Amino acid sequence: MNVGGGGSGHTEVMSEINTTPLIDVMLVLLIMLIITIPVQLHAVNLNLPQGTPPPPPRPPEVVRLNVEADGTLYWNGQAVPVSQIEARLQQEVAALPEQPEVHLRPDKRVDYEHVARVLAAAQRVGVSKLGVTGHEQFW
Repeated sequence: MNVGGGGSGHTEVMSEINTTPLIDVMLVLLIMLIITIPVQLHAVNLNLPQGTPPPPPRPPEVVRLNVEADGTLYWNGQAVPVSQIEARLQQEVAALPEQPEVHLRPDKRVDYEHVARVLAAAQRVGVSKLGVTGHEQFW
């Protein structure tokens, strides 16, 4: 506490706490805490397997279906009548225990009706791995 005196006529008692020593003590404690914290190492111990790795999986078999602008359908480069696509999908894709991937690539100018026929046939026979490729031509 600071008692005001002097000749200025202030006879009141000042009741303010001097916080400078308190801040000094807090800073010293903070520095001591920072110094005493152990250094954290960012290392992770791993138990890696020993021996030879398993052989890489074989790449999946792919069936490429191209639908040209006039509606002609090509199965891996060979023309196929649209009426036979469902039977062929059933024999060569859906009947296998591990189905090959079917990549459908429609031409930019083809009517959607031709593509929809192929998609519907694939759905009816239960083709589970079907993807539409060639989207870069639409940009």
